[in-house]
Amino acid sequence: MTASTEHRPAATKRTVLQVGPLKPSLSATLVDDYAAWVLPDAGEERQSFLSQHGAEITAVVTSGRTGVDAELFAALPNLGAVVNFGVGYDTTDIDAAAARGVAVSNTPDVLTDCVADTAVGLMIDTLRQFSAADRYLRAGRWPVDGNYPLTRQVSNTRVGIVGLGRIGTAIALRLSAFGCSISYHNRREVPDSPYTYAASPVDLARGVDVLIVAAAGGDGTRNLVDRAVLDALGSDGYLINIARGSVVDQDALVSALLDGRLAGAGLDVFTDEPQVPEQLFALDNVVLLPHVASGTVQTRAAMEALTLRNLDEFLATGALITPVPLPAAAK
Repeated sequence: MTASTEHRPAATKRTVLQVGPLKPSLSATLVDDYAAWVLPDAGEERQSFLSQHGAEITAVVTSGRTGVDAELFAALPNLGAVVNFGVGYDTTDIDAAAARGVAVSNTPDVLTDCVADTAVGLMIDTLRQFSAADRYLRAGRWPVDGNYPLTRQVSNTRVGIVGLGRIGTAIALRLSAFGCSISYHNRREVPDSPYTYAASPVDLARGVDVLIVAAAGGDGTRNLVDRAVLDALGSDGYLINIARGSVVDQDALVSALLDGRLAGAGLDVFTDEPQVPEQLFALDNVVLLPHVASGTVQTRAAMEALTLRNLDEFLATGALITPVPLPAAAK
């Protein structure tokens, strides 16, 4: 049995809090097996709940789309762990967690393959414009306007990856099979990597045809891909983002696409989800996905199981199975 299906005795104390929307089966398990509270969204109801129950909460279960901010940390004085459903945790105030000694977990590895698959799929669709060609056919334009215009070859292109972690490495492995040459930028060079290291995102972008963003979100990478990087990528270059919308300067990206200073983009993430810049809707050289990179039945089930394993471990021992590193203040 997985951690999401095994029987648990009914909770006798309500110490778990769900913050923000989660996968329906995970939400149901939290209520049924842990007697979890669900934090009201906002307003007087939320403040009343926190005033009455905030001190009872020892564990929060949330996702990278919601997280726990400094204000909520302050309202939960006995919180011991933030358990994240998903690999991203940039919406949680890590400095506040560290200052309060609150551990934070995420669900790494289990979504690596599906996110890497999405990156490759987005790259193929963006360069070959398959989605746009599908719309062209469905609109009845093929018999009237003739063949769809020629597009860009995918195989044997030069690909740069911003963030050569688990997901970035999985992307590189897949694209190597396409005959692509791979280079990357990290804060630090990866020892013994078979791929070419670039000292900055600008240097990386200047030497590739396609720039894939796979870096973690958070303040340290906010707008890491800015106008200078996009200009270095140039009018023949393509941007693919399956990381976090915050890593790319979205205004600069929209401007580059509208002005023709970038050949195209494939985007699974945006700065203010679920809001997406409407200027992009009419562009056939842009592929837009509603943050579905890990959205398969298998991956979401594995993420749910690992989330519950982290929660079970914390409630039983005070530890987490997949903790994320916190700043030194947590020590």
